Amino acid sequence: MPLLMLPPLITCLAQARGFYQTRLRTPFIEGTILILAAVSIAVVAAAATGALINGQIPVTGALTKAWLYSLVTLIACRALFVAFESWARTNGLWRRPVLIIGAGVVGARVARRLEDHPEYGLTPIGFLDEDPRSPAEVGGRAIPILGTINDLEELALRHGVRDLVVAFSSIADERLSRLVQRGPELGLKVTVVPRMFDTINDRVRYDTLGGLPMQSLATVNPRGIQFAIKHAIDRILSLLILILFSPIMLCIAITIRFTSPGPALFTQKRIGRDGREFDFYKFRSMRASTTHNEHDDSRTPGFRPAIDSAPGGLEGEDRRTAIGRFLRRASFDELPQLLNVLRGDMSLVGPRPERPEYVKMFQQDVLRYSERHRVKSGITGWSQIHGLRGQTSVTARVEFDSYYIAHWSLALDLKILALTPLALLRKAE
Repeated sequence: MPLLMLPPLITCLAQARGFYQTRLRTPFIEGTILILAAVSIAVVAAAATGALINGQIPVTGALTKAWLYSLVTLIACRALFVAFESWARTNGLWRRPVLIIGAGVVGARVARRLEDHPEYGLTPIGFLDEDPRSPAEVGGRAIPILGTINDLEELALRHGVRDLVVAFSSIADERLSRLVQRGPELGLKVTVVPRMFDTINDRVRYDTLGGLPMQSLATVNPRGIQFAIKHAIDRILSLLILILFSPIMLCIAITIRFTSPGPALFTQKRIGRDGREFDFYKFRSMRASTTHNEHDDSRTPGFRPAIDSAPGGLEGEDRRTAIGRFLRRASFDELPQLLNVLRGDMSLVGPRPERPEYVKMFQQDVLRYSERHRVKSGITGWSQIHGLRGQTSVTARVEFDSYYIAHWSLALDLKILALTPLALLRKAE
């Protein structure tokens, strides 16, 4: 009898934690943790109920099997649902039109992000603004300005819109507040990009001053005790991984030395925390350039990345060796950076370090670029697991790196490390 409680109890616990709420992206790892918690609590509750009703705890083996079967079944179903949802959204089978209030810099960024990432399931169809800035001022706008907020109801009905994003605009906050409050009456789900969004993280605490809502902001301290623990764990894990992979690394080094002239490793100056230079290690994957004598994987004479594009991957002439192609494709060329972690120059997780000449250029051209130097550079990072490897947008990397720093926790590091093998399957060059 107590085991019959499990399905409804698990469902109620999941519902209470927002498991079934619609989100821009369905998080698999967070959902898995929630499933583990809900199933475990439900099994404990069933055992306690059995003890109260029958005077004894139900058979331990039956409870263990129920816990395990429930866990495996729900996680498998969750994985299938997440995969199907992503496929359906990406292929246009499960997408919803959305209007954006505010055609400024932030609104244009929201539109571009939704257009570039169909897996969010929203298709921006137009902006509403009373005094929009020019496309050149906001970095480009591919969708039209359809009217003002006075046209919202008509446009929502005409286009079947059920989602509304409120970004920064010239419209007075009082009018926007009234509009947001009317959203449910119009059948709209309203999402708001908050003011000072770059200072907000998941540690924000809601409070009130009388009837006035307040938000208390908590920032991350890269020199606090938590980061000291992070860096200690980094060194321990890097040492263990080095020991585990040492036979593979030795084989790679020998193969490189015997298949092309030059050293197995190359070093390069990179910029780390607080703007300090350090020697960055990689396995050499390229032959020496005919116009450049150093056995360096990336210093191609005259190379300059495209506008808002990071260097990396192939720069100019393709000088990859046969073994180098494999090393880059498998990301094995990055293994020597474990030595950087062991030395304290880098962390396992953090923003990727860049060369001094590019850092100087990006600091002048890209807003908030220097913030990424508040923490140690990493072998992998929040940007990399979201596909920002090789010659991809610097602005997008800064946005993701800033998110990582603002939301940092040991749990986030573990999530990034868990997702890194999947990210490596994406082509980076």
